[in-house]
Amino acid sequence: MRILRAAGYTVLAAASADEAVRVAEAHRGEIRLLLTDMVMPGTSGEALAERLVAARPRLRVLFMSGYPGGDAVQRGAGPTRVGFVGKPFTMESLTQKVREAIEGRCATPEP
Repeated sequence: MRILRAAGYTVLAAASADEAVRVAEAHRGEIRLLLTDMVMPGTSGEALAERLVAARPRLRVLFMSGYPGGDAVQRGAGPTRVGFVGKPFTMESLTQKVREAIEGRCATPEP
């Protein structure tokens, strides 16, 4: 969160998938990007993304994980809607991936 706020982004934070859904439902403005871990307690980042994209079809998704993400991301909504950033990441690599995702320029998933 601090990295993205320092880069000038407005961040809506949530500690769980259920909280993320509640925060998104309560937010009346546009949400341009979901940045979520692929592995979470109780659900997956993919399941969370499906729920939020169903409610906000223009939402772009950026998955993050310490595990290789290419296969799971390629099953998602396609390279213009879904991106992947591997952990650990630098401030520069995260902000670049966020910018690419928001602009619809998600690169192919990292190996």
